[in-house]
Amino acid sequence: MERDERPPSGGGGGGGSAGFLEPPAALPPPPRNGFCQDELSELDPGTISVPDDRTEQRTCLICGDRATGLHYGIISCEGCKGFFKRSICNKRVYRCSRDKNCVMSRKQRNRCQYCRLLKCLQMGMNRKAIREDGMPGGRNKSIGPVQISEEEIERIMSGQEFEEEANHWSNHGDSDHSSPGNRASESNQPSPGSTLSSSRSVELNGFMTFRDQYMGMSVPPHYQYIPHLFSYSGHSPLLPPQARSLDPQSYSLIHQLMSAEDLEPLGTPMLIEDGYAVTQAELFALLCRLADELLFRQIAWIKKLPFFCELSIKDYTCLLSSTWQELILLSSLTVYSKQIFGELADVTAKYSPSDEELHRFSDEGMEVIERLIYLYHKFHQLKVSNEEYACMKAINFLNQDIRGLTSASQLEQLNKRYWYICQDFTEYKYTHQPNRFPDLMMCLPEIRYIAGKMVNVPLEQLPLLFKVVLHSCKTSVVKE
Repeated sequence: MERDERPPSGGGGGGGSAGFLEPPAALPPPPRNGFCQDELSELDPGTISVPDDRTEQRTCLICGDRATGLHYGIISCEGCKGFFKRSICNKRVYRCSRDKNCVMSRKQRNRCQYCRLLKCLQMGMNRKAIREDGMPGGRNKSIGPVQISEEEIERIMSGQEFEEEANHWSNHGDSDHSSPGNRASESNQPSPGSTLSSSRSVELNGFMTFRDQYMGMSVPPHYQYIPHLFSYSGHSPLLPPQARSLDPQSYSLIHQLMSAEDLEPLGTPMLIEDGYAVTQAELFALLCRLADELLFRQIAWIKKLPFFCELSIKDYTCLLSSTWQELILLSSLTVYSKQIFGELADVTAKYSPSDEELHRFSDEGMEVIERLIYLYHKFHQLKVSNEEYACMKAINFLNQDIRGLTSASQLEQLNKRYWYICQDFTEYKYTHQPNRFPDLMMCLPEIRYIAGKMVNVPLEQLPLLFKVVLHSCKTSVVKE
């Protein structure tokens, strides 16, 4: 379905930019229509879709929206199902600014997350129906609603129960040698970046458990672009790291990848006058110009790739059409992060959304915000080097599962080449971080999922989405 690419009401793509010190010529928004997007919708753990016609007429017991089936023990809608899972898996602790009795309806359910989760628990949503590893299938699809005491509900809402679970794992020998920020993806859909356990880090034991669990099983199509994830052996945490040298071929290919990169600061002006109030239309126009510049950089990057002559122009067109959003997201979180989370964050801080914009913000937008904030902290904690970024970018781009390719097998070989080069480099440079390579690779499916989800966020909601993400990330880094 085609999307309307016109900017939000209140101004055109290039108008209303008087507050920008160096207003650039208006550029059209990047061509978002017609790009292939992977279907990532899978059955959610612990849920049952009931095809009976009577179920279609039922309403969600939480917010009154149309119910889609039996989710975690009660009849509910997709929005409340996803909210409950994210809240429990990510150990969210919310606060109510009122009297903890906010009205829950389809239009008002996003106003107070505390009261929404409280009602989920009060109505009997069963958190034990959520699989700890975040994978499809559910723990037990026959699990029904549960009635828990007010004391237990209070322990969940206050976060006390999550702290008790964390203490339990730490007291039972869970070998977590990484920092708290080195956690698995806070996800609502399974991916190699998803949580293996809601309270454990993606360290070697968890990674090997994840690998062993799925050895011999078919891999979902949108994960297959990362080769040999399940055959990665890694280092034993019991053995001391061994000094080693970088393979000469790896050094040469990484140098070639780095030569193709444009690491110069972004040229789109993001400085505005003090005291200037940025409108929604102006911020949207700025986001379009940034996306446009980043897209042009990806096109130039492709032409400089060391394997450019090995593939057809048709294949490159297919690859770029399917991955450009992922490439832009990856670069924004790594090599251009100082500008995005610095200068752009300063611009978004001068934008004040209306009450209507806040109330109409979608559940999908909320999920994207949560995932982006987590992914930012993951990359900030890893401090991805330019060499690792170049390898990750090539691996993500060389996706042999995209439809319409004429040289899928050749793409697979190229993908494997840079997979092993990245592994070789990280093991050479970060000898004392044996989990670094799987941590990096597990970020790629999360980037793909977020990029796919962002397409479904209404265009007029993007300014608010970026404001929330950038403010949250910048504030948390300052506190550190």
